Amino acid sequence: MLIDEVENIIFRAGHGGPGRVSFVPSRNQKGGPDGGNGGRGGDINIKVTSDLTVLNQFSKTQKIAAENGQFGDRNKKTGKDGKNLEITLPIGTLMIDQYSGDQIELNNMEQRILLCKGGLGGRGNAQLANSRNTTPRYAQTGLPGEEKHLKLILRLIADFGLIGLPNAGKSSLLNELTAANVKVASYPFTTLEPNLGVIDGKIMADIPGLIEGASTGKGLGIKFLKHIEKVGLLLHCITSESDDVARDYQVVREEMKKFNPELLKKKELILLTKSDLVDKEEVKKKTSQLKKFKRKILPISIHDWDSLEKLKILLNATA
Repeated sequence: MLIDEVENIIFRAGHGGPGRVSFVPSRNQKGGPDGGNGGRGGDINIKVTSDLTVLNQFSKTQKIAAENGQFGDRNKKTGKDGKNLEITLPIGTLMIDQYSGDQIELNNMEQRILLCKGGLGGRGNAQLANSRNTTPRYAQTGLPGEEKHLKLILRLIADFGLIGLPNAGKSSLLNELTAANVKVASYPFTTLEPNLGVIDGKIMADIPGLIEGASTGKGLGIKFLKHIEKVGLLLHCITSESDDVARDYQVVREEMKKFNPELLKKKELILLTKSDLVDKEEVKKKTSQLKKFKRKILPISIHDWDSLEKLKILLNATA
C-alpha cells in the first residue's frame, strides 16, 4: 500500500546533554571545579529519494527523535554529541508546518535540508566558575532540540498521467505499455492507490478513477486529485463502451477545475479505450462526439498493437 499523506508527524532533534558538577579530588577538601559540558543534541536532516513508498515508514510511528547529547564528564571532558538522524522522504513531498504554515517542497534529488537543529549542551561547573563564585555547585541542564509538527503530502512527479472515470481501462494500459503488474478487473475502484510504470525512460502514473464530486471528497475523491498537479501530460481515458463519452469527459474536467483550475491548462490527450469491444462505426461516432473539446483523440485497445504503437509515437513527440 502506498501511503501518500500523513498528518502531525513530530520531528524532534536531540536535547543537549547536561553539564557535570564535579570537583578535583583533594586530600583535605574539595579542589576546583572540573565538571565538563554536556554534548550537543543530534540534528534531523532530510534527504530525497525516488522511492515513492518511503512514507510508509510513518504507518506505525508518529514521533521521530534524534539522539540526545550525553552528560559532561569529570576532568572538564565534554559529553558525547548525540548522533544526527537522516530521514528519507520521496521526491514530490510537500512538508507543511502545522503551526506556522511554512512549506518546503522536495523537487530535487540533490536536496538536503536541516529540518531540526539539536540543542546545545549545558555548561559544566568548570566553565561556570568565575571570580565571584570559584566553586559553583551547579551546572546547566542543556537546551532542548528543535521540534516540528509536520503534515507530509506526496504529489507524484510523472511525465504522463492516466486519468478518467473508474473502469476506463487505465490500469490495463499501464500494464501493457510499461510491463507494470497492476491489478485489473471489470468493476469500479480496482485501483485504490496510484501506480507507476516506466516507458522509454519516462514515468507513467495510473491515477485512481475520479467520479462526480471527487473534488469534495466523494469516492476516492480529493486524495488523488493532488497527484495530477505535477504530471506533464494527461492521458484522459474514456471507455468506448460509454453511453455518453462527452459527459464522461466533462465530469472529470469539472472535478479538476473545482480542485485547481490550473489543472485545465495541462497538455492533454484523449484516449478512447477498449476500442476492440465496439464496432468501427461506433468508434468513429464517439470520436466525432469528442472533437468539440479540441484535443487530439486516439482510439486504443490493449489488444491492438498498431494503436499502442501510435500512442508511443505521440508520447515520444510530446515528452
